[in-house]
Amino acid sequence: MAEKIISTDDVRHVAKLARLHLSDAEIEKFAGQLGTILEYVNKIGQLDVSNVPPMAHALPINNVLRDDVVEDPLPLEKVLQNAPHREDAFFAVPKVIGADEDSAG
Repeated sequence: MAEKIISTDDVRHVAKLARLHLSDAEIEKFAGQLGTILEYVNKIGQLDVSNVPPMAHALPINNVLRDDVVEDPLPLEKVLQNAPHREDAFFAVPKVIGADEDSAG
């Protein structure tokens, strides 16, 4: 049997970085699957692509843009109608900056 390309320790490390909790069975399974993927990537890396022009997308695509059109703004009541919390003419949101949890060092 060929040497494993990716070890279970590698999978554990990546899972930890991604904050994934995997069982030992899942780690074994994913090590095999990731090894297979890396084998295919190695095969692609062996291809001669010196005559292939670089491209960002396999199909020709164009951005579909529209002209900016100045329109009347929405009425304030319509803007705020779905706000979960509001104070007068403003959205009310929880304090984020300077909250007690942020200042604890």
